[in-house]
Formats: sequence, C-alpha cells, structure tokens
Amino acid sequence: MILKELLLEAMNREVDRSKWALEAVPANQYDWKPHERSMIFGYLANMVATIPSWIAAIVTKPDLDIAPVDGPTMKPERFTTSAEFLRALDQAANGARDALAKTSDEHLQTNWQLKAAGKVVMEAPRFEVLLDTLTHWAHHRGQMTVYLRLMGAKVPSIYGPSADDKTFR
Repeated sequence: MILKELLLEAMNREVDRSKWALEAVPANQYDWKPHERSMIFGYLANMVATIPSWIAAIVTKPDLDIAPVDGPTMKPERFTTSAEFLRALDQAANGARDALAKTSDEHLQTNWQLKAAGKVVMEAPRFEVLLDTLTHWAHHRGQMTVYLRLMGAKVPSIYGPSADDKTFR
C-alpha cells in the first residue's frame, strides 16, 4: 500500500465516525458550552465537520498562517442543524479525497509549515502533519461527544457501544 492510500483509508474511517457524531447534534445548541472557558459547541462541531478541509490544504498549499498579521482571512460558517454539519463534512471530505488522489508519496514527504504572524511555529513532512491532523480530529470529536452527554443528547457508538447506542461499528 502506498502512503496516500493509507492516509485516504484512515481519513475515510474518521469521516464515518464523524458522521455518526454529527448526526447526534441537537438543533439550536450552537452557543452552548459546559464552562465559561470552554469553546462553544457549534464551533467544536464545525471543526469536526470541516477538519478534512485542513487535509486538502496541507496537501495542496505550502503553509498555513493561523494568525495573519492583517487579521483572519476565514470565518467559520454558523451551522445550526445536524444536516448542515453533515453537508459541510461531505464537502470537506470530498475536497480532501480529491487532493489525496492527485498527490504523490514523494510530495507527501515534502515539508509543510504552520505559521503564526508570518513566523514558522512548526515544520514537518506533510504525511506527519496529516497523521497529526487525524489525531486532532479524533480528539475534537471525542470532546464533542462529551458535550453531547452534558447537554443530555444521545452519544452514538463510535469505537464501540455507548450508554445510548449498543451497536458495534
């Protein structure tokens, strides 16, 4: 198996797991958060839905500046329903699949940079950054399922049964 196929298969598994979590999103809970210092639920669910777009950017762009000197260039869209989050996930995943299909293992071994205010804060081979991105995605999805529990929503089976969903997937 080549590197890009391995990454694609891993990403597709995370897409499915994220779909199960996003299907459980209750409507009109965008601004809910469990603690004043916690991020709001909608922002967290938006990340779970759109992290595949990061994969496409890591493959196709030389870097990302997360704190541009001139201010943010992107503003997250405000989704309010499970269906909107699921559409965003499908769109982001399709872009990531396309980027991975068009790349090569050689390109995935070239360095990519994360910047803040124009300064490099992290540099690593793209495939390493992609693997870290998949882990980051799983982390935020796990965080999101804790929020679901605290809101009183049902927590889906993801890696195995939950208290609400006894199925094995």
